Amino acid sequence: MTPPSTDDPRGVGTTGHEWDGIEEYNNPLPRWWLYILFATIIWGAVFTIVYPAWPGINAATGGLNGWSSRQMLEANMAELQAKRAELDRQIAAIPVAELPSHPRLMRAAVEGGRSAFKIHCTQCHGSGAAGGKGYPNLNDDEWLWGGDMDSLYTTLRHGIRAPGYDETRISAMPAFGRDGLLDRQQISDVAWYVVALSGGKAPAGARARGAAIYAEQCASCHGPEGKGDRSVGSPNLTDAIWLFGGDHASIVATITNPPNQVMPGWSKRLDDVTIRKLAAYVHSLGGGE
Repeated sequence: MTPPSTDDPRGVGTTGHEWDGIEEYNNPLPRWWLYILFATIIWGAVFTIVYPAWPGINAATGGLNGWSSRQMLEANMAELQAKRAELDRQIAAIPVAELPSHPRLMRAAVEGGRSAFKIHCTQCHGSGAAGGKGYPNLNDDEWLWGGDMDSLYTTLRHGIRAPGYDETRISAMPAFGRDGLLDRQQISDVAWYVVALSGGKAPAGARARGAAIYAEQCASCHGPEGKGDRSVGSPNLTDAIWLFGGDHASIVATITNPPNQVMPGWSKRLDDVTIRKLAAYVHSLGGGE
């Protein structure tokens, strides 16, 4: 090691270290910087004593003040629940149909329903409620059982063809093919007639034969003009909205062996306020009436 030199015009010597001709000036750290360093060291030591810090075999040290993030979370959750409880009480106290006329309660119900929808409903209806084949789109204005608040609330409470719910929505389309009510040709003809009802092109002969079959077998539920009937959950056949597909092959499959799917009832799984919130959220999606 070479002795420190003072070649620097500022009078600062070097440390005496040299690497390939490169020397290091011996500039001391500023005192204010050292004071901050020592203060942070002291602060860190005090912090590990006051707050949980040192790991043990089963848990960390508790700290002198007994603070824990779990306790803070529980306190915050309790405060939030207390605020929500009053809103929930008000939501439960009015008829569900009147919620839209109370903007503050409706906003709270919609946000609560949004969270509940993500947990209980997205598996079938999708995260954006657009549905899919066999699962209704909740964003449009076409409803099998009605899209007003009361109708949505009833459907959510009791479900559709839900086992164990005496008040569940009931509609069962006969399996015209599986049960031998119509032969293949008749099913094909009436399917062509349904294609024509929704504005599609269909062979004239098949459409005419299908019209007679429709009047005898289908009009009692779907109506003489195919407009559907919400009292029995029968869909409108004249629009472009199809649950299982609107092409000829899909309609034939539906007539032959209709799925008659089940929507669960939620009154035995969720509290009434949550169901009200779900109804409010679905109503707010854009298709609510």
